[in-house]
Amino acid sequence: MKKLLTTTVMAASLSVLTLTGCTSTTSTGAVGVDRQQLLLVSSEQVLQLSAQSYNKTIQEARAKRLLDTNTAQLNRLKKISNRLVGQVGVYRPDAAKWPWEVHTIKSNELNAFVLPGGKIMFYSGIIDRLNLSDDEIAAIMGHEMSHALREHSRERLSRQYATQTGIGVAASIFGLSQGQAELANVAGDLGLSRPHSRTQEAEADQIGLELMARAGYNPQAAVTLWQKMQRASQGEPPQFLSTHPTSGNRIAQIQSLLPKVMPLYQKARR
Repeated sequence: MKKLLTTTVMAASLSVLTLTGCTSTTSTGAVGVDRQQLLLVSSEQVLQLSAQSYNKTIQEARAKRLLDTNTAQLNRLKKISNRLVGQVGVYRPDAAKWPWEVHTIKSNELNAFVLPGGKIMFYSGIIDRLNLSDDEIAAIMGHEMSHALREHSRERLSRQYATQTGIGVAASIFGLSQGQAELANVAGDLGLSRPHSRTQEAEADQIGLELMARAGYNPQAAVTLWQKMQRASQGEPPQFLSTHPTSGNRIAQIQSLLPKVMPLYQKARR
């Protein structure tokens, strides 16, 4: 009886897992991102966690007088973000209506991120120390925006939730609300800034290149950006690279995508 019950629960769980995972958060775009994602956690839950993390970061930076200290730099980032946000509808129309925000933190760190829901943060160090051009900033921003569009944080939380609850979908059978305590623990342990998988990184590279091309930023700048990041990683890896593995293979993969996105860039420039 116990064996039969276990088998039944596992079968039911796997069925729900399969059904829940058969979805994609974005359209394929010109670069052809087409992967089914496991999404056990709701967007609303991830947005709530994201808002808490973002607000804490903002409050701490403001208290230390490190938030948005360089008006010219902030306006530069806002201009770039506005052009990129204007293209997100290619992948998901609802994202154009997200409450996008851009902030800067005065810090020597090489770091930048975009949290779920469109919360963009750049550390001044990544711009100043790498002497980034607008095109290179667009490469970073487009890459990070792509993580948000594809809801990679939601996907990671879902996978971690599945792992920590055994078969991972019992809560979805009885209602995910019963797993709130477990989800909170998972979110606290995993965090929203932990490393993305290689698959997610590849997707962000692809989508980011298309976004910047459609916005009129030269996709070839993604190559020079990662070359700069490689040089900066000699010795102690920067914070940005701790969640964004880079290598000659990655640059080669970006270069292989250029024929797909350069026509979009040329069209935008016309």
